Amino acid sequence: MFTGQSNIVDFHGIILFESFLRGWLQAKETGSLRISCIVLVGGKSERLGRDKALEPLVAGNLLERVLSRLGSFNSEIILVARPGQDLSRFSDFPGLSIVHDANPGKGPMGGLYTGLCTSTAPYSLVTAGDMPFLNINFLRYMVQLSPGFDVIVPRVKDYIEPLYAVYSRNCLKPIEDLLTQGDLQIRKLFKAVKVRYVEAAEIDRFDPGHLSFFNVNTEADLKKAREIIKSMDLEL
Repeated sequence: MFTGQSNIVDFHGIILFESFLRGWLQAKETGSLRISCIVLVGGKSERLGRDKALEPLVAGNLLERVLSRLGSFNSEIILVARPGQDLSRFSDFPGLSIVHDANPGKGPMGGLYTGLCTSTAPYSLVTAGDMPFLNINFLRYMVQLSPGFDVIVPRVKDYIEPLYAVYSRNCLKPIEDLLTQGDLQIRKLFKAVKVRYVEAAEIDRFDPGHLSFFNVNTEADLKKAREIIKSMDLEL
């Protein structure tokens, strides 16, 4: 349970700093950007009434579909689960580690903090576990934009998608401060770091229908996701 500064400092103590530094030096030497993938799966699924991650789609379940797409990055993948959530069935997925949220009850902000603390890369691609239509080419584009910024996040007019974004480790201290203050709005983080917004015209180049941002919350969403997947299969 998050109770203030002392818990955050304790959690910092388990960060694998040497691994992070080694990865950063390797990326610098090779000229490539080393990333981690963080998937937040600790939501309560209140509208659906059961764990969304395990919901079957046309082939496999929802979380398997997310992981299969992120697997193309050949990077570490960090699942941030809520305490007591059993995701051990996914533990054999290549490069996957499962951690439990160090700040339960703090929403996506707490999960983001836990994921970034666990990550060994300078940048992390962050998504939610209920987004079945991740667009890998679009995500790669966002990653390529990352150097020189702390956050890369899509924006369409006033709509921002903070759980389909890239975050640097520079975000840790501002997130820590917001958690300590009890302010859980991720938008507040953007005021404290250097942000590159990916605007609608850029998004449209990769995903004109903005299907990337579709997420599953209800039975109707599940039905729609299955229909879309079936239609995609027919187009192959």
